[in-house]
Amino acid sequence: MSIQSDNEENELIEENNNQNNSKDTENMSEPNNNSDLTEKLEKEKDRYIRLFAEFDNYKKRVIKERQDLLKYSDKDILESLLPVLDDFDRAITELEKKEDDLSVLEGVKLIYNKLFNTLKDRGLTVIDVKAGDDFNIDYHEAITQVPSPDESLKGKIIDVVQKGYLLHEKVIRYAKVVIGN
Repeated sequence: MSIQSDNEENELIEENNNQNNSKDTENMSEPNNNSDLTEKLEKEKDRYIRLFAEFDNYKKRVIKERQDLLKYSDKDILESLLPVLDDFDRAITELEKKEDDLSVLEGVKLIYNKLFNTLKDRGLTVIDVKAGDDFNIDYHEAITQVPSPDESLKGKIIDVVQKGYLLHEKVIRYAKVVIGN
């Protein structure tokens, strides 16, 4: 019996050693798996952060687009009323030439001011242009060039033919000007 028990003991020891060896190899492969898992986790974290940032940028862009849409929603109506403002300007200029009927002039000015203040509340402003100002392509449209009466007026505005208008810092009609050359 002793040989059999010795054999059994040896078998048990071998089994035990085999189990320990397999555990050791598992333990040896675990750090490798851990580094792979850590690497995958880092990649997924990075992907998640980028996706979140992209979504946040998308939300900000949509909010800005909505605000711009609301801000400039009156643009078409305001552009269609600009010729009416031009007509008022011409009527006031002609009525100022005739000094015999000042009450009509005052009435036209009151109506003009009421209309302009209403449009101003919607964000409309006049581009301030005077003769002698520098020509700025961002706000002015040169309709013609004439010989300048003075050397200092070369490349500058000589006359304003039509007013220009801004809607919330955005040009909706350029000022039409004559420049000197």
